[in-house]
Amino acid sequence: MSDQTPRFTRRVRSKLRKEAHDLLQPGPPSVQLLWPIGPQVPDDARVQEVLDLCMRVGEVLLSSGESVDETTGVMLRLAAAAGLSAVDVDITFTSITMCCHRGMAAAPVTSMRLVQYRSLDLTRLLAVGGIVARVESGSVDVRTAATELSEAVRSRHPYPRWVATVGWAALAASIAVLLGGGWVTGLYAFAVTAAIDRIGRLLNRRGLPAFYQQVVGGALATGATVTLFGLGAFPPGTRPSLVIAATITVLLSGLSVVGTVQDAITGNYVTSAGRAMEILLLSAGLLVGVVMGLRVGLEFAPPLEVAGELPTGVGRFWLSTLAAGVAAAGYALAGYAPWRSLLAAAIAGAAGFGSYSLLVQLAGIGPVAATGAAAIVVGLAAGLFRRGRIVPPLVITLAGITPLLPGFSAYRGFYQLAIEGVSDGLVTITLALGIGLALAAGVALGDFLTRPQRPTGPAVAEPAPEAGPA
Repeated sequence: MSDQTPRFTRRVRSKLRKEAHDLLQPGPPSVQLLWPIGPQVPDDARVQEVLDLCMRVGEVLLSSGESVDETTGVMLRLAAAAGLSAVDVDITFTSITMCCHRGMAAAPVTSMRLVQYRSLDLTRLLAVGGIVARVESGSVDVRTAATELSEAVRSRHPYPRWVATVGWAALAASIAVLLGGGWVTGLYAFAVTAAIDRIGRLLNRRGLPAFYQQVVGGALATGATVTLFGLGAFPPGTRPSLVIAATITVLLSGLSVVGTVQDAITGNYVTSAGRAMEILLLSAGLLVGVVMGLRVGLEFAPPLEVAGELPTGVGRFWLSTLAAGVAAAGYALAGYAPWRSLLAAAIAGAAGFGSYSLLVQLAGIGPVAATGAAAIVVGLAAGLFRRGRIVPPLVITLAGITPLLPGFSAYRGFYQLAIEGVSDGLVTITLALGIGLALAAGVALGDFLTRPQRPTGPAVAEPAPEAGPA
């Protein structure tokens, strides 16, 4: 018994010593547990720098009227070129949120930016597009691109403000001629629109909301024309109502109808609803202003009868097509487009309105369907210019559809609401709304048909590094 006790004690000690030795020895490498699941990304400072650049670019695009789908695509491409592949973008009407995922081991980085301004500067838009292209090609780094972007946003417009006023006035004069007016009608449309633009700029400096600016614009357009008509400034045989219709077209051209429909088609319903509400509110302001001007004008002058159907004929076709090209170039000039873009805008406007006239006069197609088909032509032109990267496609889209805007139908509906009756006015305004929707849907379809195909699959995560020695 005494001999077995020491032997048992030695076994217990040996077993305990072995267990303690195993516990104190390091186990298998645990580096794999710390590997991030997902792509390798830079540190927090670098990620925030890239996100800030992407959101500032997105702000410029969104404020210029680009659709959410196009803005999101540009931001994702820019982030991927800067080294961030696992990125999500969420855009609403007034804000941009961007998140960079960094796997299971590191917290995601999320940043948000509010869209503070909404002003159309097509030269700025082209400059931002050039910055994005240089980042994608690797010719500039993120910091240099951020500096160039700040300079592009803070820089002055490429030419004086009065040049933009001339652009809006030329747009109105061309629309008046396109609708069948003579040179006197075009001259008055030029003068009235120039006055409205200068007054609107003054009101904008005072911070007056856009709704009231539309009310003032509609009232001035109607009041000035009624005053000129009452003073006998229009020669016999002219149609003063075309001045109001042309001015309404100018006021409608600032509405983001195309972007609204594009957002709805691509599933961005929140932003589409926000833009639709903006269009509804501004259109209501325009309606209030025009009806107010007509009501007041009846007290001092005879009522302005709505002009009849648009004139037709071979000679009138070429004159209207030329006027449509000048109108599109005038809109591009008013939007501070580069000088080399004016010719492209004029060609798109002439092609779109020429297609519309041929479909209506020769094929006998209704105005809604003809407008949609003509808008497809404008969308195709925008898509082709997108591939060349010389002229911003937004210039072609916005300028090309301007001659097709339902300013004439809108004025007829406003006149009927103010003078003739609510039922007839609602029918005509519904027709104008249908024309606007067909216009936006056609442009979206034409742009989609010519858009270059992009990979839609998820970004492939970079493999985790091999474990090193313990």
